[in-house]
Amino acid sequence: MGEALIFLGILIFSAHLFSMIFSRKKIPDVLLLMIIGIIIGPLLGLISPTFMGQAGGIFTTIVLVVILFDAGTDISIIDLKNAWKPTIRLSISSVIISTILVGLIAYAIGFTLINSLIVGIILSGTSSAVVIPLTQQLKLGKDAKTSLILESAITDIICFVLALAFLESAQKGGGVDVGSLAGGVISSFVMATIIGFISAIVWASLLHKVRTVKNSMFLTPAYVFVVFGISESLGFSGAISALAVGVTITNMDFFNFKFLEKYQKDKYLKQTDNEKAFISEIVFILKTFFFVYIGISIPFNNIIALITGLGATLALLIMRVFIAKYYSPKSSNAYDKSIISLMIPKGLAAAVLASIPEQMGLPQGELIKSVVYATVLFSILICSIAIFIIGRYPKANVLLRIFFKTTKKTKIEKKIVS
Repeated sequence: MGEALIFLGILIFSAHLFSMIFSRKKIPDVLLLMIIGIIIGPLLGLISPTFMGQAGGIFTTIVLVVILFDAGTDISIIDLKNAWKPTIRLSISSVIISTILVGLIAYAIGFTLINSLIVGIILSGTSSAVVIPLTQQLKLGKDAKTSLILESAITDIICFVLALAFLESAQKGGGVDVGSLAGGVISSFVMATIIGFISAIVWASLLHKVRTVKNSMFLTPAYVFVVFGISESLGFSGAISALAVGVTITNMDFFNFKFLEKYQKDKYLKQTDNEKAFISEIVFILKTFFFVYIGISIPFNNIIALITGLGATLALLIMRVFIAKYYSPKSSNAYDKSIISLMIPKGLAAAVLASIPEQMGLPQGELIKSVVYATVLFSILICSIAIFIIGRYPKANVLLRIFFKTTKKTKIEKKIVS
């Protein structure tokens, strides 16, 4: 027990150190956390992926609820309105093409049709945990930076909605029935959104009273857990309800409901900076342990999963180059497009979704998890190396000088190329 506690303490300190390295060297902290998991798991054999037992499912669900709520609080409807066209174009094209491409690869190695689509959907988004810090450090244009940040948030939502819909269809034993799938989405996710929306309004109206309670910081995530449980109990998607709570609470000023005027007057219905910081700390700790858990679970003994993960990553990288060329914001210069073309890292959302098929007892569930975990590792690794090389050796950016070459260069491009 003493050794375990020492390891946990060192791990948390290391996570903060890795975060500092990320900010300075552009080496994603989640990659370093996965390397720790690989060392103590597959390499040294100190911990097995089954060490958490039944608690693993509970842990995954907690991570799912918290990251969805936190993702929702990062979505500003106003920002989305201002940049919705390039963002939607980039996000939708990336999701559709990624799903088809990865789905074909999965189908080629023996996945069923519906499981192939599930794998494709899970791996069609980008990781906010990697993309957002990188975009904040790179010299990108305003539109390109905004689109990448919003894309990482929007694709997470799309992945969750579609993946959970297909997982529900697969659990019922049906094939890809578009009619029943659409009906399931309407009944489950629309109702789940309504539950989350109403729950958020109720909680926002009570926040000014809740804050008077001592040690009340954790009450908001506790409330989200309750909403999640109620939605699941009613047969709807608790995950989408949690997301809806986050989006609604953070955009209360935008909605400006008249029946809440007595609560809105001189009262702050959204999360305070301290409350947001507290949620961020929770996400940070959960992310730390979860990515170490991913590293422990990387299937190095499953050659098919590793090869598939590497193949999917390379295919996504090639696909992303064309997405960046034709679907980047119109104001993007060659440098912006080259960075957009490298933003393929998969992260927490993909990893959380990957563990659900196995928990549901679906056929090929374990293989789905193995392939996704391998792709998460390779995608973050390749993205990290590419960004690091471009940052250290600008002339190595062949995409900037050739594929994305424009007739008129911006000042940034001229400086980089020279």
